[in-house]
Amino acid sequence: MLNLSILVEESARRNPEKAVLSLGETTINYKIFHEKVCQAANAFTKRGIGYGDKVALLCPNILQFPVIFFGILKTGAAVVPFSIFLKPDEIAYQLTDSDSKMFLCFAGTPEMPVGKFGKEGFDKSSSCKDFISIGNLAEEVESFDDLIKNEETKFESYITSSEDTAVIIYTSGTTGKPKGAELSHINLFTNSEASTSIIASTEFEAQLVVLPLFHIFGLTVMMLAGIRRSLHLILMPKFDAQAVYQLIIRFDIRIFAGVPSMYWALLNEKNTEENTKSIKNLRICVSGGASLPVKIIDEFESRFDVPIIEGYGMSEGAPVVTFNQLQIGRKPGSIGTPIWGVEVKIVDDDGNELPTGEKGELIFRGPNVMKSYYKKEKETREVLKNGWMFSGDIAVKDEDGFFFIVDRKKEMIIRGGMNVYPREVEELMMRNPDISMVAIIGIADEKLGEEIKAFVVKKKESQASEEDIKRWTKERIAQYKYPRIIEFIDELPLSATGKILKKNLKTS
Repeated sequence: MLNLSILVEESARRNPEKAVLSLGETTINYKIFHEKVCQAANAFTKRGIGYGDKVALLCPNILQFPVIFFGILKTGAAVVPFSIFLKPDEIAYQLTDSDSKMFLCFAGTPEMPVGKFGKEGFDKSSSCKDFISIGNLAEEVESFDDLIKNEETKFESYITSSEDTAVIIYTSGTTGKPKGAELSHINLFTNSEASTSIIASTEFEAQLVVLPLFHIFGLTVMMLAGIRRSLHLILMPKFDAQAVYQLIIRFDIRIFAGVPSMYWALLNEKNTEENTKSIKNLRICVSGGASLPVKIIDEFESRFDVPIIEGYGMSEGAPVVTFNQLQIGRKPGSIGTPIWGVEVKIVDDDGNELPTGEKGELIFRGPNVMKSYYKKEKETREVLKNGWMFSGDIAVKDEDGFFFIVDRKKEMIIRGGMNVYPREVEELMMRNPDISMVAIIGIADEKLGEEIKAFVVKKKESQASEEDIKRWTKERIAQYKYPRIIEFIDELPLSATGKILKKNLKTS
């Protein structure tokens, strides 16, 4: 029996007066945090949310995210986090596919009208019944603050099974439609526990949380692991290199986790004595989401004298599979060694383990492996075999037991730490009346790791420009998914069986 909300309960019991969350000028302690979580749970229960239900949450890194997240878990329901970059059709699909009964959505800002998009998506969904705005969206829309303001500050958590679903996290698939990876309470608890042993040294540290909490990396490695260890979480809704420098000094931050593009930005920000001193205040840095070039690691550690440890994971692994662990040793450029309780093998196409030094598919098993893709038995069987999760990534193991990712079996693009599957973008773009054919590839980018490029064959009568195609796509898909580079070509290279030869496009 296990409910992840115990992370909040235990930290509130042991360290009630210790700061847990800071955003701007606001800081709350563990006691107040737990009381707000209980208020949320009471409000959700009165709305009919309980064991086995699904509740969607679309919210940036603000105080309400962890309050709502744990409030949902306390009722015995599961959380379905949504990216704040989704557009209405994507929101409607995920609400319906996940069977979410309630949708809590950030009201947004004039520059980022996520509340408007969220309401449009909610109105298109077939199953979701309650829409709650985080912030003031419109007079007729109920707000989260009003929902909980008169609720009791005590709530007895529903005791779920450790195998019950705690989170459904959506990950794009090669079919073009996102799949919901079902993660249990034990999946997330063991993964956060392993993360704390790797990253946190004491209960008296602050960590900067700029990784989005709706993404599994930020959710587990930062929020769950941090609260498990009673750390102080400094929330940052949007990454800004200069603001990072300032927050590190202001809150005496010792732990920073980011994706490669963030480290690139920190290195390329003004190299002042004050900024250098700020970063040197850190004890450890963590990188994930995409491969961090060794050149950036070397430059960062040389300038700031702070180690960056890289890891590897995926949503289906809750997410951490391997890490460069300081107590074991590390190798820059590698993804490290398996975390506690996780086994990793390199296998051939028949599933046979390969010897050291040979390339093959990375597979893993352990308490971090997802239960299934929600309501998708066929897709689950394709990746889960005899308890082993087949990652689709090509890797190699060296003689010291360190793993290195060398290629991707899938055509997934990792742009700034966010996964983009070409087929999803291609299928959308093919709906454009100006497009005859399209192929999406990833190209190397110094800042983001990879950038998205579209090779477009226009219809003969089309007068559309590159900017027209880019704008049309941007309006219909998440911000990080649309191609920044458009190249018009007369025809796509095809194989004898009619498949697009993307390798030819990458070398053209």
